[in-house]
Amino acid sequence: MIDYNGRRFTTGGVPSGEKHPIALYRQEGDLLWGEFSGGHARRGTLTGLCAPDGTLDFAYTMVLDNGAVVSGHCRSTPELLPDGRVLLHETWERYGAHASSGVSLLEEIDPDTFTLPHQRTES
Repeated sequence: MIDYNGRRFTTGGVPSGEKHPIALYRQEGDLLWGEFSGGHARRGTLTGLCAPDGTLDFAYTMVLDNGAVVSGHCRSTPELLPDGRVLLHETWERYGAHASSGVSLLEEIDPDTFTLPHQRTES
């Protein structure tokens, strides 16, 4: 099983500033949870399970920068990259007034380089 605890992920490759959302995952046994922000997401959370093969199955909620509150479901399939990082292939679905579905990639980033935007401190 992949240990996701403390791993950070983003969309669109390595982020520059706060243009891409950054997610921080936590894991205890097969229980997975996390938080994310950046991009159009003011803040979001996820909770779900990690299968023995590293596949993730979770629900998420988020508040977008336009004030919309959205929720949905996601299934992520991991791919181990040559440098040891994880690339997640996601199939997601949003519910309610903002219903949609799609696929996306989340790429692991160096945990010492980036933090969630709301955790950044001014220098």
